[in-house]
Amino acid sequence: MLEIRWHGRAGQGAVTGAKGLADVVSTTGKQVQAFAFYGSAKRGAAMTAYNRVDETPIMNHEKYMEPDYVFVIDPALVYTTDVTINAKENTVFIITTHMNTAELVASQPRLEGKEVYTVDCIKIAQETIGRPIPNTPMLGAFMKISKMYDIEFFKESMHRILGKLPPKIVDANMLAIQRAYDEVK
Repeated sequence: MLEIRWHGRAGQGAVTGAKGLADVVSTTGKQVQAFAFYGSAKRGAAMTAYNRVDETPIMNHEKYMEPDYVFVIDPALVYTTDVTINAKENTVFIITTHMNTAELVASQPRLEGKEVYTVDCIKIAQETIGRPIPNTPMLGAFMKISKMYDIEFFKESMHRILGKLPPKIVDANMLAIQRAYDEVK
């Protein structure tokens, strides 16, 4: 089973990102879950969202997991929350930050020895979508690192999912996904 934990703040789109990923996965015949845990339900509060993906029905509905991937869409949470909690030896971390990976790891000792990738999803979202909502760029970076789906298939699927939004916003999200895919290191 593939398990993903998202760290973000309420209003940054972690729940929407988890649900969007689940929607794409569900079209491929796999079983999937997307859910969230809010400490405080107000905008800006730290929160986590989760995905589980498997070939067989998923009977586990608890938030505890040993994630295969950890997405951090708010860079401050690397310092205020233990994003490495319950991580496995081979957990992959994708973190939005303006720093490169070496600088980030040097600034947060908990990441030492972990497989860490960085990309500035907030900057990408601001420059493409016009708002600092880093969820779709994070998914673009995830597609590059995980090779879960071909980027064109993923963008086509996300285009369908986002189809209720104005075309300008959908196109901006497609650009954000591609940029993060291209820029993640």
